[in-house]
Amino acid sequence: MKLWDDLGAHVTAGGTRFAVWAPNAAAVSVIGDWNGWRPGVSPLAREGDVWRGEVAGVGRGALYKFHIQSQHGKGYEVAKADPFARRMEEAPGTASIVWDAPYTWGDAGWMTERAERARFDAPISIYEVHLGSWRRVPEQGHRSLGYREITAGLVDHVTKLGFTHVELMPITEHPFFGSWGYETTGYFAATSRYGAPEDLKALIDALHQAGVGVILDWVPGHFPTDEHALVYFDGTPLYEHPDRRLGFHPEWNTAIFDYGRTEVREFLIASAQFWLEEFHLDGLRVDGVASMLYRDYGRKAGEWEPNRLGGREYLEAADFLRQLTTEVASAAPDSITIAEESTAWPGVTAPVAKRGLGFGFKWDLGWMHDTLKYLQLDPIHRSHHHRELTMRGLYMHTEQFVLPLGHDEVVYGKRSLLAKMPGDRWQQFANLRLLFAHQWAQPGKKLLFMGGEFGQWNEWNHDASLDWHLTADALHGATMLLVGSLNALYRTEPALHELDGEPQGFKWLDADDAAHSILAYERIGLDADERIACVFNFTPVVREGYRIGVNAPGRYRELLNTDATGFGGSGVGNLGEVTAVNAPAQGRPYSLPVSLPPLGAVWFKRA
Repeated sequence: MKLWDDLGAHVTAGGTRFAVWAPNAAAVSVIGDWNGWRPGVSPLAREGDVWRGEVAGVGRGALYKFHIQSQHGKGYEVAKADPFARRMEEAPGTASIVWDAPYTWGDAGWMTERAERARFDAPISIYEVHLGSWRRVPEQGHRSLGYREITAGLVDHVTKLGFTHVELMPITEHPFFGSWGYETTGYFAATSRYGAPEDLKALIDALHQAGVGVILDWVPGHFPTDEHALVYFDGTPLYEHPDRRLGFHPEWNTAIFDYGRTEVREFLIASAQFWLEEFHLDGLRVDGVASMLYRDYGRKAGEWEPNRLGGREYLEAADFLRQLTTEVASAAPDSITIAEESTAWPGVTAPVAKRGLGFGFKWDLGWMHDTLKYLQLDPIHRSHHHRELTMRGLYMHTEQFVLPLGHDEVVYGKRSLLAKMPGDRWQQFANLRLLFAHQWAQPGKKLLFMGGEFGQWNEWNHDASLDWHLTADALHGATMLLVGSLNALYRTEPALHELDGEPQGFKWLDADDAAHSILAYERIGLDADERIACVFNFTPVVREGYRIGVNAPGRYRELLNTDATGFGGSGVGNLGEVTAVNAPAQGRPYSLPVSLPPLGAVWFKRA
């Protein structure tokens, strides 16, 4: 029996069966709206470390908590939400809800073929979404859309732009909306802010039927210290580590799971498998992996203790992550696991058998930081910082990467992607187009946070809708057209995705032209003749007759030009194609004399 089918609340023919893990409790009873929330009226019986019982007449929709009297601490008692609850009250309510609602899926076709969509050599382009602020209803107090309300618009938007996956920022239940879901209290409960669990399933189902995968942002790194939730659950630190140096997160003021405890590992792994199996999710993006892997993360000297080997690594957390990826791969082999890991921990995507962590992909936060740092510079200064663009070449094949332009980069004074860019309005849009073309050309899967696709000016605000009115503006609409074109090329051109994690899939043409702030490289497919030359001009100066080395004579199509007028550019380009000349360049026997547009990217492929 799966853990979530055993523990929690389950409707029976005559009532509801309850079970909760509370090994240090002296007494446990279920309190709820049927018994006036009175302790002791609906008692549970101890079976080892688990308390069980059936309450007659209690059915779907009943509100409940577990009232726990502890063996530890004189007179300590507390009312706790069910760690395995399938549904919880919408905040500020904190009760669990008995819920048993079957759903009939219509995504059999997707589920059969999705393994092909999760391969290392598949195009994976992810649209990151915060459901509560993607689009709101201004006529009704700017309320958020529900799971079913958002479905048609989100499916239409994502499919028109050609994204292969949607990543949902955490929709596990959380009491504080401003945490964006990253302070989870319900590891088996979809947040009630947007509807019932079956409504979320309908959203996922619709995306699947449209050919779009769904990834859940999942948070095993910490949990909030709200009294009704997991912390100090049975009068002892049950889910959190008892040593505050390992069990408390000083930066986030949250509790940290005890990764060395078998029952805690089983709880978290069951949560991961629950979402993948019960909600047909196609993958998990695991949040805060770096914070899990180091005992000194966020701590000063003297606030942490070395591991048994004398190092700073949190060995038990690393072992937990290996167990997680192993068991997820066994239960859902066609799913994706992505680690948000920002350090140089070796082998995040290496197999567990080789002492790796076993993830499918890792966020390349180094690429994100370096690239945004470079592009925020005035072009006149970029030649002195060329290394920010080329640094990735030293490590790009050490892991299987996702290149993220995520939500954290457009909040708290960091400005939106478009607002980061220097220059006048036209130059800001040109720089943004250049950024996207570079992201889509680089080896690695792609992630873009909502609003970036049309160049939102304002920072993301979780309490407001995206500024959709901007899409009616020519430059904003043209930016969205560019993103759709990039996704289309990415999906149809083998050179752009087949060898993402392999050295033979990427070759520098020119990594050293710092003087002109130009970067040029080739992307190569499994068939070595599948080649795309990608050239980037990071200055507003037009470069005429710039030579790009190629291997073969003939005509080369201009696959992409971010300066095309249809994308909002000035129209500098190569009239759709260039013919190679018998003049060696960059170690190739032939070359293309091309026009490089200002703050523009051009891609070429042999016709």
